Amino acid sequence: MKKIAYILSLLIGSLVMGSCSDFLDSKNIFSVASDNYYKNPEQINEALAGVYNAFYAPYQTSDEHLVANLLEDVTFAGGGSDDSETRNIAEFVDPLENTHHDLWLQTYRGVARVNVIIESVANNDFSGSFNSSSEAEVFKNNTLGEAHFLRGFLMFRAARFFGGIPVITTSVGPYNESRASFSETFAQIASDFSKAAELLGEQKVSDMKLAEYGHANRWVAKGYLARTYLFYTGYQTNIEKQATDVLPLAEGGEVTKSQVVQHLEDVINKSGYELTPDFRNLWPYAYVNQSAGQTVLPWAADNNLAWVGQDGPDSEIGTGNREVMFALRYTNAADWEETQPTRNWVTLFCGIRKNSLVPFGEGWGLCTVHPTFFNNWSDDDTRKEGSVLVMGEEAQGTQDYAPVQGNHETGLFNKKYTNLQHPDAAGEIIGMFRNIYGNGENSYMLWHAQDFYYMRYADILLMHSELTGTATGLNKVHQRAYGEKHVDLAYSLEALKEERLREFAFEGIRWFDLVRWGDVASTNNYYNKEAEVTMENGSVVKYKVTYRPETKGLRPIPESEVRLSNGAYTQNPGW
Repeated sequence: MKKIAYILSLLIGSLVMGSCSDFLDSKNIFSVASDNYYKNPEQINEALAGVYNAFYAPYQTSDEHLVANLLEDVTFAGGGSDDSETRNIAEFVDPLENTHHDLWLQTYRGVARVNVIIESVANNDFSGSFNSSSEAEVFKNNTLGEAHFLRGFLMFRAARFFGGIPVITTSVGPYNESRASFSETFAQIASDFSKAAELLGEQKVSDMKLAEYGHANRWVAKGYLARTYLFYTGYQTNIEKQATDVLPLAEGGEVTKSQVVQHLEDVINKSGYELTPDFRNLWPYAYVNQSAGQTVLPWAADNNLAWVGQDGPDSEIGTGNREVMFALRYTNAADWEETQPTRNWVTLFCGIRKNSLVPFGEGWGLCTVHPTFFNNWSDDDTRKEGSVLVMGEEAQGTQDYAPVQGNHETGLFNKKYTNLQHPDAAGEIIGMFRNIYGNGENSYMLWHAQDFYYMRYADILLMHSELTGTATGLNKVHQRAYGEKHVDLAYSLEALKEERLREFAFEGIRWFDLVRWGDVASTNNYYNKEAEVTMENGSVVKYKVTYRPETKGLRPIPESEVRLSNGAYTQNPGW
């Protein structure tokens, strides 16, 4: 707790660096404080950029996407003998004391920044920066809405891993708060998302410009309120055995199922988001790049694929993306140390270990795919080929794969998030994103600018089906996957679970679904299902992962924070 207080005291009076150009400006950033900053839209937007910056995890074991992929039941740890930290996560052990410390610190860095913004914007008059008072009011409401969303998001991300956490909603303290209860924590998250959904303006995705892409909006807030409702009520009902169908609010009152359904229907009917017609076109391997004067990613071209891009409907790369609602934006790295947090850890860590193929490049071989899960997947489902990269297939460019490079090898890798490369005009193999964005050292460790999709429209449809017990959204998603072979499904929870498993495999969603349904501790998963895997030393062994139900689906909070709290914190069960 002392560490949180120290970080908060430092950040409250400082301006967060928004970009390299800001850093080079000759501004006296040490004199910036809440009484002489946050006075105009430019300063507010700079401050908001500082909150988004807190999304990045400086170290891989605090990266939401990577950790969730390691925990889910359809992947194995993989990697090499030196990847003990990630292997511990995947096998539900933790001999270290601060495995997820960066996640904890980034949460409270972001919360500190956003608390100052909320207080400053609420008390400031921005009319001097606009042509009318109504325009100033719109800016104020949108800013407050985005800020409330960001605070809710940061706490939601942490609370799904840690459970109850300190709830700090003011810049003036106190900062020695005990961990709030699970219900108190999620009540604050729900209040923030509810305020965001109310304050943010109503804008269709078709009206969102490229420069605006990446910011939260009203529809994202409504989607996250639905996620919060489902996770909270599911966890309380299925893990804590305290059945509930309402989500509390911090200020009193509650969010009901019917209210959440209405929020989802608003997104469906008003937002303009839609499913990408071909599931495979959501992912960068579908990009047909002609920069070398020829089609250099023939697998995509031969399958009539065309990547929609990752910059929204007006994306300059790809055909335009109307499905991804919210994403973590990454960039090509120019240097390993200085830009480490802004690279996508998953595409590096989960790439093919010690194999440089085209178009699939080298990575570190984590999160190999469970073969039983793969074999249980219908070949009629285009998501099977669209999600799993199979070694030894000429059609995918993996015919030259050299095995026995890492642990838990199954010949199956994550295809959605993986390293991509191709030859340039001179024949040199370069990273696809280095080619697209034209910067960064030519190293397979620095090519990872693929965005992490936090929320896709498909999730809105499936959450709506789950909450209403109807099959409309379920069948829209299923229809896209099966095309002409689609047969309408009758709604059942089991059908819904199966659809979510196939739709969101390797996207950091499956683990949290298992927890909220209580399936993490049941037989309705792939834990304890043995599979034949090849180890780094060449041995072929039977391997399985055993989940520990005493952990209640939570991760250990950092032990250093437990000590600093002077008894205010207790460790999560099972750790």
